[in-house]
Amino acid sequence: MGFQKILELAAGHRGSEAAVLEQLSEVMPVSELAALGDDRWLSQITRCVFQAGFSWKVIETKWPGFEEAFEGFQPRRWKMMSDDDLDRLVKDKAIVRNPQKILSVRGNAQFLCDLADEHGSAAAFFAGWPVSDQIGLMDLMKKRGSRLGGTTGQVLLRRMGKDGFIMSGDVVKALIREGIVDKPPTSKKALATVQDAFNAWHDETGRPYTHLSRILAMSVG
Repeated sequence: MGFQKILELAAGHRGSEAAVLEQLSEVMPVSELAALGDDRWLSQITRCVFQAGFSWKVIETKWPGFEEAFEGFQPRRWKMMSDDDLDRLVKDKAIVRNPQKILSVRGNAQFLCDLADEHGSAAAFFAGWPVSDQIGLMDLMKKRGSRLGGTTGQVLLRRMGKDGFIMSGDVVKALIREGIVDKPPTSKKALATVQDAFNAWHDETGRPYTHLSRILAMSVG
């Protein structure tokens, strides 16, 4: 099925094609994405990690406390997280006191610092990674980051403004309906097939991958 047919399915659920398009957010230009501070990457990484499997609303409510407790999330500060830092943080009622997730801040700070050393800044690295290989970026984040596998890494990229897709439940249902996969994709082969489908839809429509992903989700209902 051409992507126009998928858009028409979404329009049927939302009332019109215009109603679908109104719900599509702007994608941040690469130049603006590259200019973001690496502290904002560590902040958003931490927010996504803490929200995974937990109440998003609670984390949002407590987020000012996280910013204060982690002193603005400077990666070079937190890659050196000490035992004293950890002891203080697990006692801080202003944040969610999950020791494993708190320790992930150190691992992800190290990850960002390594990227900065290799590419000038972590933001420049993420901004420059080709959208046509999001699956490769997801694999790298899973291997080199801490707790960034699954949809956590995908949500992170979307929140930071990088163009890309999220394999949400509805998107996976749409992919199955379109015959791209026959079950939720987890193998390298299946993930590559999903990437190929998004690349083809992008070439067909010229739409950002973020928009393709949202339209796929809306086409389910």
